[in-house]
Amino acid sequence: MTRSAEPTQKSWIETAPDSDFPIQNLPFGIFRTSDRSARPGIAIGDYIVDLSALFQANLLNVRGIIASVLTQPYLNDLIALGKNTTNGIRERVRELLFEDTPDIRDNLNLRERCLVRRSTAEMQVPVQIGDYTDFYSSIDHATNVGTMFRDPNNALLPNWKHMPVGYHGRASSIVVSGTPIRRPKGQQMLEGAAAPIFGPTRQLDFELEVAFVTGKLTELGQSIPTNKAEDCIFGILLFDDLSARDIQKWEYVPLGPFLAKNFGSVISPWIVTLEALEPFRVKGAEQDPAVLPYLTFEGKKNYDIHLEVAIQPTGGNPFTVSKSNFKHLYWNMCQQLAHQTVNGCNINVGDLYASGTISGPDPGSYGSMLELAWKGTKPVKIPGFGERKFIEDGDVIIMRGWAQGKGYRVGFGECRCEILPAIL
Repeated sequence: MTRSAEPTQKSWIETAPDSDFPIQNLPFGIFRTSDRSARPGIAIGDYIVDLSALFQANLLNVRGIIASVLTQPYLNDLIALGKNTTNGIRERVRELLFEDTPDIRDNLNLRERCLVRRSTAEMQVPVQIGDYTDFYSSIDHATNVGTMFRDPNNALLPNWKHMPVGYHGRASSIVVSGTPIRRPKGQQMLEGAAAPIFGPTRQLDFELEVAFVTGKLTELGQSIPTNKAEDCIFGILLFDDLSARDIQKWEYVPLGPFLAKNFGSVISPWIVTLEALEPFRVKGAEQDPAVLPYLTFEGKKNYDIHLEVAIQPTGGNPFTVSKSNFKHLYWNMCQQLAHQTVNGCNINVGDLYASGTISGPDPGSYGSMLELAWKGTKPVKIPGFGERKFIEDGDVIIMRGWAQGKGYRVGFGECRCEILPAIL
């Protein structure tokens, strides 16, 4: 595994200390502009490195690279070349961006060909998502939900501490940051009613999540052990699992989430590699009782990534309602992938696996409005714009995340969406 760049390394492209994209990060994404078709790029400061242009300039001399993958509208084919190649691309781009490397720095023509201002680019969904799994891996979130809807003394179901619970979701409705989502309609059973009603959800919610993208394919019948899982994970991004709580409450028995979840989920556009996050590994929570052998692991498998959610009302400024951290997960990504495949389920390049809502132990760190407003009994105050029990039409949900280094941060960019009224 390639080691992350040291914090002392600097680029000739200026990046502010609070930039999500310093030279220590270099995440992959898909961008397009008015004169460039959708293609892979790497973010650095306020710019995007056009990998196809870099290759055409004979500057991307990386073993295993194929020119055709650098003009594709998804990263799947590039990721499929393997970590030796994608890590090699990051390292080569890093070399070209070092403050003392003149190749692009001192060549105005090359700079215009190989660099694109992020403000002029339109970001795309970075991978063609074939399959999507959503886990339920935050013990604080699961405990809060169990306390609200079941017995507070037995908030966790009997299986929760024995396996990473998850469900298969809808990949077609996962969209990139900036895409508006319409309020969904569906059946709801009002309190005390004898029959359900139909209409727009009255309890639209966000779920603060992080998702990982797989970088390998496996054969049907093959399982991935925890000590091999990271070899199969290309990187991670932010994930907003929008949820209609009233629809969910009525439909989830006996088979679980369906229409309450599949009307739209939003992801951040940049995939941050595990290599960039290497300095931010931390130990996760102690798992008690002991897990079954296939879920055991060694080393630090959680990551210290600060997470925030803000709500921006129409005509207002963003107001932060939640501050959480990826390190709070009870079940880590290696365990999630091991459990996903233990029965022989095969995976593909570009599959997406979301963490489930990431809540911390304190009320200010809860990762959903359901918890922050405690099922509507403790509304969240938005200064100058009243209260929120759930998300209203016109609200913009903004999620951000970053791992803080010494004088730099490794971030993801925004995961943002505006809620539009339902079509009646």
